[in-house]
Amino acid sequence: MTTFVDRVELHVAAGNGGHGCASVHREKFKPLGGPDGGNGGRGGDVILVVDQSVTTLLEYHHSPHRKATNGKPGEGGNRSGKDGQDLVLTVPDGTVVLDKQGNVLADLVGEGTTYVAAQGGRGGLGNAALASARRKAPGFALLGEPGDMGDIVLELKTVADVALVGYPSAGKSSLISVLSAAKPKIADYPFTTLVPNLGVVTAGSTVYTIADVPGLIPGASQGRGLGLEFLRHVERCTVLVHVLDTATLESDRDPVSDLDVIEEELKQYGGLDDRPRIVVLNKIDIPDGQDLADMIRPDLEARGYQVYEASAVARTGLKELSFALAEIVSKARAAKPKEEATRIVIRPKAVDDAGFSVTYEESEDLYRVRGEKPERWVRQTDFNNDEAVGYLADRLNRLGVEDALMKAGARAGDGVAIGSEENAVVFDWEPTMMAGAEMLGRRGEDHRLEAPRPAAQRRRDRDAERDDAQREFDDFNPF
Repeated sequence: MTTFVDRVELHVAAGNGGHGCASVHREKFKPLGGPDGGNGGRGGDVILVVDQSVTTLLEYHHSPHRKATNGKPGEGGNRSGKDGQDLVLTVPDGTVVLDKQGNVLADLVGEGTTYVAAQGGRGGLGNAALASARRKAPGFALLGEPGDMGDIVLELKTVADVALVGYPSAGKSSLISVLSAAKPKIADYPFTTLVPNLGVVTAGSTVYTIADVPGLIPGASQGRGLGLEFLRHVERCTVLVHVLDTATLESDRDPVSDLDVIEEELKQYGGLDDRPRIVVLNKIDIPDGQDLADMIRPDLEARGYQVYEASAVARTGLKELSFALAEIVSKARAAKPKEEATRIVIRPKAVDDAGFSVTYEESEDLYRVRGEKPERWVRQTDFNNDEAVGYLADRLNRLGVEDALMKAGARAGDGVAIGSEENAVVFDWEPTMMAGAEMLGRRGEDHRLEAPRPAAQRRRDRDAERDDAQREFDDFNPF
């Protein structure tokens, strides 16, 4: 049964905003007391939070679909709907959040670090909030916005100061078991360790963490063995410790060649060239192991490595090793720049930024309007309510969409789409000097947002208009 998971695909969905309420206050002697519809509640967010007590992503492996609650709709009597409850998901320290394409969205390190994976939708305004001097009693309310939804990938990279790397059965688990209070599985066969083990070591006044990474073999960086699954766990370490087996029974192996193989795999994986290395010649309690350690130590020191001899069974060389690692970790911590106080970054918009764009799509023979405000307003509009449609037209006109369409070359009867291709609202454009409901015969009625004509029909209508104009010109100018 799976007990350790360090990579999962999570399907998250934030809560939808509640709809606003269209209501008119009524009581005795006040049959029309004015609009009193409340606003809809905000949808809940999906939030990732680092929790030091969580060490695996196993929970999300079994339950990958997570959704926050929706906001409640508003009610009459100026009662706003209840906000949806945020869904808080705890993740281990060192979790990286990526999108489906592998782009890093967040790197969660440190207790309490948070990331909003999906933003809840805004609640719609009730007709009480929409009332104005020109529109004293709106007969409509705005719809709540849908919450964000999508797929993210959670990838765990163990946060440790020291990483033990080496061939399977080199004695890494034995070392971490005697250096710390960790109790990893130990046996005399390869790939005993199937998950990274994490231990805490105290050396004098320095306390640091040490990770035992599952055994690496040639080709690990390309997916052989367990290496590709767990090489990511050495990315955050301060120092790498090569654990070399001086008592291996395999005739085609020796400690120096083992070191070269592991270094090549680390090089192929990339990003670890700047980490200091220490070499531990392990299992010197075996006579042949001590002889081999004495033989190869000068060669390793000539390469620039700090070399230590140790035996987890005999408990020799461990104190020197732990204090040497503590010294390297302490120096690295002292050299690390102090974290600056949180800064507020202000990115003002350009003075000519209209907040939307208008482009002509020849393949569809229509003009497409894209922008945060127009698209949000479309999502908030109830198209079954004529007055709500007129209110949308008012807002678009005030934003400058109509002027932009004219500048782009749009003419009466051209198709206009607001939003992306998947969920756009398409209508035939009728330019006016004023797009509000007040200019219409019935409040809120807007014939421009009736069912759109197909592109071919729009072309035929324009051709017919052009032919009619040409005939009129020919009749007026017979010569």
